[in-house]
Amino acid sequence: MDNLVLVMLLKDLVILPFQEIKIELKDEISKKIIKVSNKKYNNRVLIVTPNTNTLTPSIADLPLVGVIAVIKNKLELSNGNLRLTLRGEKRVRILNYKAFSDDIISAYFCDIVLPKFEANGEEVIKNKLRDNLNSYIESSPNISNSILKVVNDNDDLSFLCDAITTFLPLKPKQKMQYMQEVNPEKRALSLIKDIKTEIKHIELEEKIDNNIEIRLSKEQEEYYLKEKLKEIELALGDAKEYDDEIKEYYDKLNTLDLDKKTFTKLYESITRLKNLSSNSPEHGVLKNYLDWTLNLPWNTLSKENLNVKSVLNKLNKSHFGLNEIKSRIEDYINIKNINPEISSPIICLVGPPGIGKTTITESIAHALNREYYKISVGGLNDATELVGSRRTYLGSLPGKIIQAIKKCNTKNPVILIDEVDKMVKDYKGDPASTLLDILDSTQNVHFVDNYIEEPFDLSQVMFVLTANDIKDIPYPLYDRLEIIELSSYNIFEKVDIAKKYILPKIYDEFNMSRKLLIKDETIMYIINNYTKEAGVRDLERILKKLITKLITSTKSLVVGELEVVKYLKEGESLENKEINNSGVVNILAYTNIGGDVTRLECSIFNGDEKVILTGQLGEVLKESVMVALSFIREKNYVSNTMFYDHTLHIHFLSSSLKKDGPSCGVAIVTVILSKLLDVVIGNDVSFTGEISLKGDLIKVGGLKEKLIAAYNYGIKKVYIPFDNEKDLKEIPKVVLDSVEIKLVKNYDTIFNDLFNRQKK
Repeated sequence: MDNLVLVMLLKDLVILPFQEIKIELKDEISKKIIKVSNKKYNNRVLIVTPNTNTLTPSIADLPLVGVIAVIKNKLELSNGNLRLTLRGEKRVRILNYKAFSDDIISAYFCDIVLPKFEANGEEVIKNKLRDNLNSYIESSPNISNSILKVVNDNDDLSFLCDAITTFLPLKPKQKMQYMQEVNPEKRALSLIKDIKTEIKHIELEEKIDNNIEIRLSKEQEEYYLKEKLKEIELALGDAKEYDDEIKEYYDKLNTLDLDKKTFTKLYESITRLKNLSSNSPEHGVLKNYLDWTLNLPWNTLSKENLNVKSVLNKLNKSHFGLNEIKSRIEDYINIKNINPEISSPIICLVGPPGIGKTTITESIAHALNREYYKISVGGLNDATELVGSRRTYLGSLPGKIIQAIKKCNTKNPVILIDEVDKMVKDYKGDPASTLLDILDSTQNVHFVDNYIEEPFDLSQVMFVLTANDIKDIPYPLYDRLEIIELSSYNIFEKVDIAKKYILPKIYDEFNMSRKLLIKDETIMYIINNYTKEAGVRDLERILKKLITKLITSTKSLVVGELEVVKYLKEGESLENKEINNSGVVNILAYTNIGGDVTRLECSIFNGDEKVILTGQLGEVLKESVMVALSFIREKNYVSNTMFYDHTLHIHFLSSSLKKDGPSCGVAIVTVILSKLLDVVIGNDVSFTGEISLKGDLIKVGGLKEKLIAAYNYGIKKVYIPFDNEKDLKEIPKVVLDSVEIKLVKNYDTIFNDLFNRQKK
């Protein structure tokens, strides 16, 4: 594409139109850019100088004006480097940057249309520019006058400005300003000012030389050289600034309580920086390292709030329920008051989205008076993101853990590591194994980040992890964690949360002077018709949307179902629809968003003796169907002849979702028998439980979420395995009072109950 070209970043180096420079490339990214430009972009690249000194500038740090340069010559050296000759072609305006590959960016550009000036005025500026340039060249015998022929032979103001800017010994920052300024007249006026400044510098240097020659004899040549250097640096203001910076590093180091080895390493690094030239490539790397290391909170601790009553009061104000995590924090504070040296627990909150895992962690940090930082590791596959990369790599930085510590500026923050069940292990490493070393209180006392390279104490950090599915947490990590499972909310809990937490929060956010009267029945209507979630995230979003409409569209303070329907689209009711046919049953499922109720259907028709399964089923679920069929045929609940020359089709609704697991084995048996015996199973009945070949019901997981879902859908009777009896103590009382829970050891009980037959 004509107006698309690859971008090459040159730090502290500016190229102008018509300027020719030679550079030597070491990094592979730049070599790759040159190779692609040669093949696809006619040996042209867009040279851009970032507006920041950071090692890894973002797109936001890149300017909107750059220079198209032509690669005139390239030479591969024996040391592997690539030597280039670049010539600036034209200044262009950058429309936008885009990713070309993982490590290369490209940019769309357009030509710059120069403004037109009044002819006489432009001529005056050009004459003034040439006169000042002559004065500058004449002011010092050491300055070449080769530029004069160039400026005298060309009458274009923009060209004159660029040529003179290239000639003058300006700092990169000044040249960057000239490169980005597209108006030739403004550039010319600035050049006139800068040329006069350079003339004054030459005059000042001559004055310094004359003064020193008068004072010093030939025997004091060494002293003369040092004095001259000092006079020049003081005149420019750089020496004092640089010395102050080094002194600040030493002072900062002396305030830190470090072990001898770390102190010596940092002291030597500061001394090395002091002796390095500011033009050395190592200077920026070493300075960045010291800025990171010396500013870590080696000895800084937040004063922790260990008042149990105060902490619990703050947690109760911010979150409904979640009693287990609140109780665990209470235990931690009680033990901390007895033994201040006790390590913080490594808690992992497991539960569906929207129930408050992240926000309760932030509230814990606030209640304990600790700093808070969140690290998301969902999809993370590179362990170096946690522990940093070594300084030998271009653009290296500390890992997320040290970055969190520095931003919190304390050694004892609360760090949330979110979505640990979604980390990825591949050729780049195993983040879970790295996380083990970070979390282990016996090892993280001397945690070493690859970039910092010195041990930092993480033992006082409170790490809280979150996950949606306990099965996906890597086992070595799971073994070290204190798991706290947070379950779904029932409808009454959601109503309480809406009234006590969500609505007051929305009123405060909208600065509402009048409060709307939203009845419990209205909130229940919204929950049943507009949400399908374990938590309250969607509920908060919908209430906020409704109130936004109401405060601008109605005078009534009372909100009922009519207002909900009026201002929101028609919702999809979660009401459990009537079952009028045989071969249909409700099944309870446990998903990554909590419990759910769905339908299982069965049909039988003439055809080959086979089974058709549909509904995105996993291998375990397919095996459950085979077990169910074998159990039915062996048990002789129905005549085996019914299977001859018939095809059985079993379909799991919600086909867009992948399903797996053994817990609907009982439901599969029931739906097949319902169809074969032509018995309608009521819509107020549901099942959960794995079944064996002998009809025994085997314990399943996620019972709390499943029963809450059954309650929310209005189901009145649920059959569960007898071995799940001890799990009933975790079920909310409102659910136990409303749903009949039938504990079953063998399927015979269900058969006699539903199909009204005696066991054969």
